[in-house]
Amino acid sequence: MSIEPAALLSALRIDRTVSGSDLAARFGVTRAAVWKQIRGLRTLGASVEAVAGRGYRLAWPFEALDADAVRAQLDRAEFDPALRKRLRNIAVHWQIDSTNSELLRTAADGAPDLSICLAEMQNAGRGRRGRSWLSPLGANVYFSLLKRFESGMGALSGLSLAVGVALTEALEDCGAAGIGLKWPNDVVVEGRKLAGILVEAGGEFLGPCFAVIGIGINLRLPENVETGQPATDLARICATAVPSRNRVVARLLAHLVDALDSFGGGGFAPFAARYAARDALAGKRVRVQVAGGARDGIAMGVDARGALRVRHGAALAVYDSVDVSVRAA
Repeated sequence: MSIEPAALLSALRIDRTVSGSDLAARFGVTRAAVWKQIRGLRTLGASVEAVAGRGYRLAWPFEALDADAVRAQLDRAEFDPALRKRLRNIAVHWQIDSTNSELLRTAADGAPDLSICLAEMQNAGRGRRGRSWLSPLGANVYFSLLKRFESGMGALSGLSLAVGVALTEALEDCGAAGIGLKWPNDVVVEGRKLAGILVEAGGEFLGPCFAVIGIGINLRLPENVETGQPATDLARICATAVPSRNRVVARLLAHLVDALDSFGGGGFAPFAARYAARDALAGKRVRVQVAGGARDGIAMGVDARGALRVRHGAALAVYDSVDVSVRAA
């Protein structure tokens, strides 16, 4: 007999150890079964510590993502009362291949506008240009939202940048400070990645179309996790207590839905000044990697469509997000 992973995590504490025998009695299994399941949870990235001769405890509290808890947050006075009524379809998965992949599948089957998918773990999380997205258990927020547009896909230029503005404003509401946006889809603090965005579009080129907006936020990164690039998390940068995961999701939804409404009416233009205020590359030396090789230059902000402008000597070039990757030179 196995133990539900969420139930086992909920039985553990941060303020004291819980013995293997107590856990075995509680769940009606052997101590060996408890040890095996604890080991499995740790392999998945859960913050379970073993204390020799005493039992197990959590390095930080485990708060399960919960659709009702998100809705309860949306009922708070600071949110528009109409928002909750628009967000009727919130699905939470314990484990899934990718929240974006799930919404891409359901979008084709007619899933309604503003459908939301959350997961405790992804076993095939994806970032931009096919890169994997690390998804340890219970540590972060893995989120996707489906947005339908009457316009065609050509009108979605700059959408990932508008989403970035909404995401930074939501994180600032949660106590984060010093956040910047690294074109086209990274949220950074002092050069370290805090969150990432992946927008995938489908539908008709001339309309209607849809976008699946995927967002990964580092809430608490395990100390020994290998991210492949400098990274940080909300636990390190928040001036006050680390925010609740469900509160982060609610804040994100409030800002994101408002941003998508604005984007649907005016494209990237309403976000240009707010993006410029958070542009982490503007005025800095960058290396642009294109099919023909690497080119160094000075980042000069973005144009009206959200494309990156880079000065190479006396010439000014413009790059779309699908063509390049950018690293500080």
